[in-house]
Amino acid sequence: MDKKMKLGIHTYTLHLWGLGQNWGIIANPRPKEITLMQLMDKAVQWGLDGLHITGCDLERKDDKRLKEVRGAAEDHGLYLEYNFSLNEEFDPRLTDSIADGIHIAEMLGADIAKISLDIRRTRPLYGSCFHPIVMRQLCNVYDEIKAALPLVEKSGVKLALENHTETYADEILWLIEKVNHPMVGACVDTVNSMGVLEDPMVAVEKLAPYAFANHFCDHKLDRDQFGIRFHGVALGDGDIDCFKVLQTIKKVSPTDRITFEIEWDMGDDPIEIAREKQMEACIKSIKYAKEVLGIGK
Repeated sequence: MDKKMKLGIHTYTLHLWGLGQNWGIIANPRPKEITLMQLMDKAVQWGLDGLHITGCDLERKDDKRLKEVRGAAEDHGLYLEYNFSLNEEFDPRLTDSIADGIHIAEMLGADIAKISLDIRRTRPLYGSCFHPIVMRQLCNVYDEIKAALPLVEKSGVKLALENHTETYADEILWLIEKVNHPMVGACVDTVNSMGVLEDPMVAVEKLAPYAFANHFCDHKLDRDQFGIRFHGVALGDGDIDCFKVLQTIKKVSPTDRITFEIEWDMGDDPIEIAREKQMEACIKSIKYAKEVLGIGK
């Protein structure tokens, strides 16, 4: 039987509106043009099933705020997943220890805590999989995960290790296999592997069988006389084979959720125009996911 998939949104899809995080720029946080509660209203309006949220969206991480967000999600009929980083380079609002990330996810009623490992690589990036400097960092992450396993088991929160923009799929697999715990798996991002010049579909095929969560993205590869650029677009407008990725996840991944994400490229647009284009791309992606790919309600 064909597995029915729920559809959720990663809040980074609307990062120009102040959601998700600041990524790639060290600057003052963008002002909140949409709050998390307003996004919940929009998610219901758009027919989505859940949200993949960050510390940026929460604004505060005290228990009172976490209970407030949990109650609002329940009132809206939305599941939550919590996304955090171990050492976020550009936006410290996303950084939590693994123990803190588990606690936050549990208080939110989220069943998944997605972790960016924030590995710092040497150059060149290409061919640096399992470099000794990387392995030292992976071993530190291993130690932190092992120490947190009693919290994982007590809370029921699964850990999903992401192939972030600085991590090879095989490095994520190495960690998962060494930890060897049924509640520690992957979050497969469908474009991030390009950050280390790894084939996106190869990364999907390797990580999907272990993936409790996903970032379902599409990017477009352009080239000119100066080189190549891989940049974010609405689902269906890029060079990722969304059909193949979806079928792979449906067939082998232990999840019934697709979390779409747009890493919108604002180009030279002023922020006001870029925001509107990003919102249009968000709505277009939901329409594509539902009507073309058949995901969601």
